[in-house]
Amino acid sequence: MSTWSNLNLQNSNSPIMEQLSFFHDHALLILILITSFISYMFLMMFFNKFINRNLLHSQMIEMIWTILPIFILLFIAFPSLQILYMLDEINDPLLSIKSIGHQWYWSYEYSDFPKIEFDSYMIPINEMKSHYFRLLEVDNRLILPIKSQIRILISSSDVIHSWTIPSLGIKVDGSPGRLNQTNFYINRPGIFFGQCSEICGVNHSFMPIIIESIPMKMFLNWLNKKI
Repeated sequence: MSTWSNLNLQNSNSPIMEQLSFFHDHALLILILITSFISYMFLMMFFNKFINRNLLHSQMIEMIWTILPIFILLFIAFPSLQILYMLDEINDPLLSIKSIGHQWYWSYEYSDFPKIEFDSYMIPINEMKSHYFRLLEVDNRLILPIKSQIRILISSSDVIHSWTIPSLGIKVDGSPGRLNQTNFYINRPGIFFGQCSEICGVNHSFMPIIIESIPMKMFLNWLNKKI
């Protein structure tokens, strides 16, 4: 990942997040070029002594500063629309997960398997071990296989929550009475952290999310133990 993305975004662990990082760099480069050009023009106007009292208007200049921004916006709009369609597209998911937000914890259901559902609470500070991350560790992690297309259905039982994993490029609101969905693909094993991104009440900052991605063989062993 580029230097600019490292300054602003987490390391990407999914193809969608990689595309979002590339688009971030693409848009930022265009903004830097525009800002540099305008700054140069300001400095030239302030420090030169060229004066033309007869220059009142120029159709050519007006055409240039009207048409050029259109092309610049198109260079930004086309990649943005492509990523938006990629975020909404569901491609034959191998596994479906249901996540329900509560005040203030998450509950998960593995819809493709019977009797696999659990709640995920943040571990209190007085019960944490030395290697845990403060305010991020949970008692039940969401276990998922790597290199698999996964669909997640998100809802809420009380107020609006937001299921967010920045390193996977996921941020989906969970609204009461509504079922939202998205899909993702995890590139490699690891532990990925997230938190509710909606202000859902007094304990809003105490409902973290942890995904633990493991190889498919280990995931099947975990399923056998749960079933």
